[in-house]
Amino acid sequence: PASGKSSVIRCRAAVAWAAGKPLSVEEVEVAPPKAQEVRVKIVASGICRTDDHVLGGYFPNIEFPVIPGHEGAGIVESVGEGVTSVKPGDKVIPLCLPQCGECCFCLNPDSNYCIKSHFSESQNLMPDKTSRFTCKGKQIHHFLWTSTFAEYTVMPEYAVAKIDAAAPLDKVCLLGCGFPTGYGAAINTAKVKPGSTCAVFGLGGVGLSVVMGCKAAGASRIIAIDINKDKFAKAKELGATDCVNPKDFTKPIHEVLMEMTGLGVDYSFEAIGHKDTLVRDLLAHHRCLCVMVGELASGSVVSFDPMLLLCGRTWRGSVLGGWKTRDSIPKLVSSYLEKKLNPDLLITHTLPIAEVNKGFELLRAGKR
Repeated sequence: PASGKSSVIRCRAAVAWAAGKPLSVEEVEVAPPKAQEVRVKIVASGICRTDDHVLGGYFPNIEFPVIPGHEGAGIVESVGEGVTSVKPGDKVIPLCLPQCGECCFCLNPDSNYCIKSHFSESQNLMPDKTSRFTCKGKQIHHFLWTSTFAEYTVMPEYAVAKIDAAAPLDKVCLLGCGFPTGYGAAINTAKVKPGSTCAVFGLGGVGLSVVMGCKAAGASRIIAIDINKDKFAKAKELGATDCVNPKDFTKPIHEVLMEMTGLGVDYSFEAIGHKDTLVRDLLAHHRCLCVMVGELASGSVVSFDPMLLLCGRTWRGSVLGGWKTRDSIPKLVSSYLEKKLNPDLLITHTLPIAEVNKGFELLRAGKR
C-alpha cells in the first residue's frame, strides 16, 4: 500500500456489511490522520467474543457497515498534527477503552473508565463525527476506534499505547483486550487474597486469563467451570485445581460448589456473558465477591433476589480488568517480555486475514 502522511492508503479489511452476515474481506481506503490522530499498520489481531457480538447485532449502539476488531497490535505509520506520544515506526497497541487523561474518571485513581468510551459516547465515528474508512464509495464505521480487522486503521492519540520495541506483535496483541480483562478482574477488581478459593465460569480466553490472575494472586483453590470439557486441560495447565462440567450434575452448579467447598467460594467470576450464569455466580457463596467479566447481549435484563446482596454478597463489574489502559498496557507488555506473564498459551490458531470467518467458526465451535 501507498504510505505517507498526506496520502490515502488502500488495503484489505474485513467488513461487516450487516448484522447476521459473515465478514467480507474488501479493499478499503483509509484516510490520513487528522489533528491528534494516529494511523497504524495492524500486524496482528485476536478474535474476541465481543467481535462476535458485533456480527450478531448484540453489541450496543453499533452502526453498519463496520470494520470490527479491537484486540490488535501494530506499528505507527503516520501521525496527525499535535501528536506527541507516538511517532512513525513505534510499536503500539490500540486501546478499545481509551484513556483521555482529562475526564473525571481518568483523574480518579480508583477508576479505569473514560468518558470517551463507547458506553458514554459512540465510537462508531472519530471524535469529529466523520469516518476514515470508505469502501465501494460508502462510508464504513469504526469499531471502538480500533477496527483491528483492517490492515491500516486510524484512531485518536488517547486510544493508542506505545509499547516496547522488542515486543512480538503477534503475541502481545492479546494484551489489547482478552488477557488484561481476565487477569485484571482477579488482580485489580477482586483483589484475590492468598489462600482463597475461586470459581471461574467460562474458560474462553478471558476466563483462562482469570485463572492465571487467581493463581498469580496466590489462590489455593481455583475451580474452573465450563460445559466444554475440552477446555479443562488448558485450564489445569494455567493453574486450575478443579474442573467442573455442569452437564455432569442434575443439581444446580452453585449447589455443587457449596458441596465441594463447604461454605462456597470466596471469589466468583462470570466470564461468559449469560444472565443466568450471572445469578448462579452470585449464589456461589454466602459472602462471595462476584465479578461480572463477560459481556451480556445488548438489552439484557437480570433478575435476582436482593436478599442475596443484603446477606453480604458483593457484585462488581470489571471493564478491561480495571487497568488504566495507556498507563498499564505498556507495563503489562514489559512484564510479558520479562516472562512474568505468559498469555502465549491462549493462542490456539494463527490465520491470515482472508480466513477471518474461519476464525469465528473456531470461536463458536469452542476450538479456541
